[in-house]
Amino acid sequence: MFVSGRMTKDLITAGPDITIFEAKTIMTEKSIRHLPVIDPAGKLIGIVTDRDVRDAMPSTLLKKADYELTLAKIMNFPVKDIMTKNPMTIYAYYTIQDSLLVMMKKKVGALPVIDEEGYLKGILSTRDLLSAFINIMNIDEPGTLLCIVVKEQRGQMKKIVDIITEEKISLGSVLVARFWDEEKRAIFPYLLTNNVINVKKKLIEIGFEIIDPMRWYLEQLPQKTDQPTGK
Repeated sequence: MFVSGRMTKDLITAGPDITIFEAKTIMTEKSIRHLPVIDPAGKLIGIVTDRDVRDAMPSTLLKKADYELTLAKIMNFPVKDIMTKNPMTIYAYYTIQDSLLVMMKKKVGALPVIDEEGYLKGILSTRDLLSAFINIMNIDEPGTLLCIVVKEQRGQMKKIVDIITEEKISLGSVLVARFWDEEKRAIFPYLLTNNVINVKKKLIEIGFEIIDPMRWYLEQLPQKTDQPTGK
């Protein structure tokens, strides 16, 4: 899946000389957290976020009169004074997977999408990624998520899929946990039905272990160690 199919193309942008107050108003009214800043030709020159606006606000420790006076001055500054210049960008031909890794590594909530000449073509946000994930997983359709613990060996997935197929159940998606333990994996098939009794029975009969997905998740969390108590 490529960025071009998931990015937001109906863009809300700003010029570098609008005030911080105007930028804040736009983001509030349009319910957005990232506002790309472009030059008159449409090339990306920066991005301003709701955090940038918050960070620009005066200290609440100021007296009310001083706070209001300082706030009024700040709100009239141009947005170019607080925007991130030359932000991290991606291209429309990037995959969703690549983009997710970039966002995690750079710790950003959105990535402007540009063409080879630097013109803004779209923006990909965490909201867009969540929408893509829902689409890939088919979790917007009613169904049941199973957690099947299997040995790390070939042919295990085929056995599971064969049983699901025998029961004439549609498979929405499948995820495989990278880490369970050294000799096992956890397979998560999302079945587009709530009637999974026979599937579970057959899986258990051929030696698979089925556990609650939440139990698997909780067991992956870091374990708290008992802190020594002073005497």
